[in-house]
Amino acid sequence: MWNLKNKKAVITGGTKGIGKATVLEFLSLGAEVIFTSRSKEDVNAFEKQLQNDGHKTFGIVSDVSEKEGIEAIFSEVKKRWDTLDILVNNAGINIRKAAVDYTEDEYQKIIGINLTAPFLLSRKLYPFLKKSGNAAIVNVASVSAVVDTKTGSPYGMSKAGLVMQTKNLATEWAEDGIRVNAMSPWFTETPLTHDLLKLKERIDPVLKHTPLARVAQAEEMANIIAFLAMDKSSYITGQNLVVDGGITITAI
Repeated sequence: MWNLKNKKAVITGGTKGIGKATVLEFLSLGAEVIFTSRSKEDVNAFEKQLQNDGHKTFGIVSDVSEKEGIEAIFSEVKKRWDTLDILVNNAGINIRKAAVDYTEDEYQKIIGINLTAPFLLSRKLYPFLKKSGNAAIVNVASVSAVVDTKTGSPYGMSKAGLVMQTKNLATEWAEDGIRVNAMSPWFTETPLTHDLLKLKERIDPVLKHTPLARVAQAEEMANIIAFLAMDKSSYITGQNLVVDGGITITAI
């Protein structure tokens, strides 16, 4: 059972960072994967790489913040599969500013991708997940959902909302055989954090206050997502697993 053999999975934001690592982890565990990205070039390059390695995977261009992006994922699932076993809502975005400096469009963009898109996509794919009878949704949240990480109010708000969305859907869809959990990472080495991690004044406090005294690797987050998706975690639902190197347990 420590595998995802014959599982059918959708992973959003699957060409970079945690999403890319999750695609690779799922494939190594035997899953079939549809992954998404907003970039056609990224999708084509990653899909070609994976298929050349003999993996059964399909990439599609999809902006999950747009209705057309949600429909594109739905159509691809419907075309290829009768059921869906796993949905990983990983696509996310952040714009770091002081609260008074955000434009309304920037605010709506962050909320739209981080909070609204997972809800709409989960609802859209619900019939396929229900048909599985043993499905799992994993929402990638953030430590910013539970503590202030100085990363911008809209981001923290969107991720906190995603955790509450997780709990509500877990309760509502339990009778349909759908487990819903969240995974909240701390600083992880990804393209999204690359520039920040190069700033000594930003990374030194992170390392100082993190008990494990390092940032995470994307593969470490992918391992947790895979666990929450596999049958070995069959009695876990409605939880937010904080994967943070210990940062949230320290007071100073």
